[in-house]
Amino acid sequence: MSTEATARATAAALLPLVGGAANVTSVAHCMTRLRLGLRDRTLVREDALRALPAVLGVVDDDTYQIVLGPGAVARVTPEFAALVAASPTAAGALENRGAELRAARRERNATPLRLLLRRVANIFVPLIPALIGCGIIAGLNGLLVNLGLLASLTPALTAVASGFMALIAVFVGLNTAKEFGGTPVLGGAAAAIVVHAGVAKVTVLGTTLSPGQGGVLGALAAALLATYVEKWCRGRVPDALDVLLTPTVTVLVAGLVTIYGLMYAAGEVSSAIGTAADWLLGRTGAFAGLILGGLFLPLVMLGLHQALIPIHTTLIDQQGYTVLLPILAMAGAGQVGAALAVYVRLRHDRTLRTTIRSALPAGLLGVGEPLVYGVSLPLGRPFVTACAGGAAGGAFVGFFSMLGDRVGSTAIGPSGWALFPLLSGNRSLTLTAAIYAGGLLTGYLVGFGATYFFGLGAVERPGGTAVTAGAAPR
Repeated sequence: MSTEATARATAAALLPLVGGAANVTSVAHCMTRLRLGLRDRTLVREDALRALPAVLGVVDDDTYQIVLGPGAVARVTPEFAALVAASPTAAGALENRGAELRAARRERNATPLRLLLRRVANIFVPLIPALIGCGIIAGLNGLLVNLGLLASLTPALTAVASGFMALIAVFVGLNTAKEFGGTPVLGGAAAAIVVHAGVAKVTVLGTTLSPGQGGVLGALAAALLATYVEKWCRGRVPDALDVLLTPTVTVLVAGLVTIYGLMYAAGEVSSAIGTAADWLLGRTGAFAGLILGGLFLPLVMLGLHQALIPIHTTLIDQQGYTVLLPILAMAGAGQVGAALAVYVRLRHDRTLRTTIRSALPAGLLGVGEPLVYGVSLPLGRPFVTACAGGAAGGAFVGFFSMLGDRVGSTAIGPSGWALFPLLSGNRSLTLTAAIYAGGLLTGYLVGFGATYFFGLGAVERPGGTAVTAGAAPR
């Protein structure tokens, strides 16, 4: 069966299990999850949903999220959306989007902080595929340059890898305006000022500006300002003049404020982020790695990890790589080690072992949701011991940062083994990869050992069945 046919079959299997087309109010996806807005979540047949071979896990959050994995989710989502749109009973639901239901859900489940972080994620997450693709090309190009191979091709690869990063501010501006209800192209126009070469002729507070000063933070601020100026104009400019005055005033006001204020301020903030990251890992690397690696899984569970996306992007824009992601990736290594320990100790639990076998390859490649929601979190203590493994791996990588051997990633998104093509640092690629591999191995071993000796015993299986490690479930 072709991949298209498989995607259609998966979409067709999913739809009735989430209550049918009439129950779906929105369809979207991220890197690994199909995100659905549902009218009535009691109609979801979750056990049957989890039993589908294509489903790696489910998450009941602000949207109902079905984990399908990278690649698969991008193919299934349009097929699923087409099935929903084709239903006469659902067409109106998708057009209306259930605004009153979403408002009620936000009031019940979302704090202002989570809403803000969700908006930040909506701005930056769509950029991740380009960051990954360009990051891998940059890594391949660096390898060719170091080996002295294909000298005639490497300049072209440099242009391909660098083009997106040179204009990332524009894309941030487009997404910011779209997220906050403005015209995307006006947000992009205001943000483009940040990277325009002409700002090098402007002096602010005795300092000559430089193209890119302020980076993605400056672009976000510029586009946000443009959105508010545009909304102000829409309510005051006569309709006959709106098409002329509103875009002109929006770009002019937002542009001047960006040049004479936001670029300078955002540049200071961006520099502070880079300085703080350097100081944190250079002076307290092992301790910082311990804390970051150990707390990342809980941050993901709470949705607070989204606050790190602009920091990662700023570091990549400023230094060429983010030193935080390889440390945070150790949380996945601890999760893999914990799952392996559960697999070994609960050898009579065939259902759980089957779940682990199917989810482990994704876990090794950095897709941790199946192991988190299918194994460690339902069991309880293995989730804590998985965090211990992540803390140990993070401390390992952080320790080498204290020695001056920085390990970074040229893009955000992948982790686990999938991060190897994106690794970069201030030393040779071989040493950088070796340190990262050592961190993964440490995370695997500590996660396994902590779970094997302390994370099991009398544990409670989902559904209320008590299981003793090493014994058949009762």
